[in-house]
Amino acid sequence: MSSPSVLSSRHPAAVDALRAHQGSALAQVATIVLFAMLTALGAQVRIYLWEIPITLQTIFVYGSGLCLGGRNGFCSILLYLALGLVLPVYAGGEYGFSYWLAAPSAGYLLGMPLAALVAGHLSQRWNTLTGSLLSLVCGSLALFTCGVVWLHFAADHTTWMESLNKGFLRFVAIDAVKVLCVAFLYNQVRRIR
Repeated sequence: MSSPSVLSSRHPAAVDALRAHQGSALAQVATIVLFAMLTALGAQVRIYLWEIPITLQTIFVYGSGLCLGGRNGFCSILLYLALGLVLPVYAGGEYGFSYWLAAPSAGYLLGMPLAALVAGHLSQRWNTLTGSLLSLVCGSLALFTCGVVWLHFAADHTTWMESLNKGFLRFVAIDAVKVLCVAFLYNQVRRIR
């Protein structure tokens, strides 16, 4: 396992003030709303190659965890999900509770707050580039676990391998690029003091 110095930096960064308990209440609320809106915008950029679309919303899910911390990242994505109950902010302009019951991708929506929570919690301590990458990989695994389990039952796949293939393996390279981009960007922002 890597030494703590590879995962953790003791140097404070301006972005750390956005995390829970460190910034003003107004700044925390504003950034929670901002990341919810960015997630909604990211959902509108979608490509359907399979049952589950490729979107940009996970970039903002991961970013909310790193920038806002576990609690506020979680709240931001919960706000996005709540907005989707009444506004067409899900991928494809979908919305409403009925979408949750019918969509094969609803498990990914359920996994998004968990991904932000996991990434944010781990990045509290692991805040170097390597630490951020590891935090996001763990968040990504939480997201895809929820998504694949839901997909398996919602799409009535005959084997778990089919669900893993259609709900995870096809997305590994794309998600890896997202994780790398978000971790790199966050690392650059952390250099601002």
